[in-house]
Formats: sequence, structure tokens, C-alpha cells
Amino acid sequence: MANTYTQVYVHIVFAVQGRQNLIPRQHKEELCKYTTGIVKKRGQKLISINCEPDHMHVFVGLKPTLALSDFVRDVKAGSSGFINEQRWVRGKFNWQEGFGAFSHSHSEIDRVVKYIQNQEEHHRKATFKEEYLNMLKDFAVEYNTKYLFNWLEDESTGRPDGAW
Repeated sequence: MANTYTQVYVHIVFAVQGRQNLIPRQHKEELCKYTTGIVKKRGQKLISINCEPDHMHVFVGLKPTLALSDFVRDVKAGSSGFINEQRWVRGKFNWQEGFGAFSHSHSEIDRVVKYIQNQEEHHRKATFKEEYLNMLKDFAVEYNTKYLFNWLEDESTGRPDGAW
């Protein structure tokens, strides 16, 4: 697109179906590399990527020629297909429906990269659910808890894990 100049930085977060811990630690790096290939194939600039056993963070410089929802669909479909091909989990692996996407300014890039790269340390102090709810609050994103995530049921209560 001639004469089109943009600066769109988006931090994308999505969870494993049912928020289960299905991404094996020993395959974390391989999954991130594969997902990086998907991002590059779609012509986007990867800034940072990291995954935990139950979710993934992808921070990109997004070009205006691609709709965010199409991009996330492709990343999730491609990475879940890869996990299934590798047979890292019993049954079929799926990402949760939906995602979080949070825009950042150029001056925040280093801070967001550090945040994404320090996920393991961060999750010693906060659960993914706490992290995600805090992000929604920090960015003043309105949401309905009914549609937030399909939390797995807690065997002791019969309610969704961490239901409030």
C-alpha cells in the first residue's frame, strides 16, 4: 500500500481449551518456533512470543492489510494443527475460542517484551486467570464473565475452576 504508514503493536493472548495444562514444557521452544513461522508467513513482524502450559502470548507489529481476527485464527489453527501432528497430547488439542488483544505504543515495546519473556516467573505469583483479568482491567476492556473462558470444573466444588 503506497503512502500508507502505520505503527500497530498488538499483544495477543489465548488459552488452551478448558484452560488445561497441555503444552509440554519440553516442547515450548519448538511450538514458539513453529508459531513464529506462521506469523512470518502471514507477513507480520514478530516482536516476542512465549507460551505456558495453558496459554500463549504473541506480540506483533501488525500490518494494516490483515484483519486481526484472521491473523489470530491462522496462528491458532496452524499451531494447534502442529501440536496434533506431533501428538504431544492425548486426544485432540484445541485452543479456547476467542482471544485477548491489547494495543501498545512504540515506547512500551521493551516493557511488553520483558513481560512476555518472564512468564514463567510471573506465573509463580499469579495464575493465568488473574493475569488475564488484570489485563482486561488495565486496558478498560468490558467483558461478560459468562463468555470469558470455559474454565474446567473444580472437582471439589463442581463449579468452574476459580468461578467467582
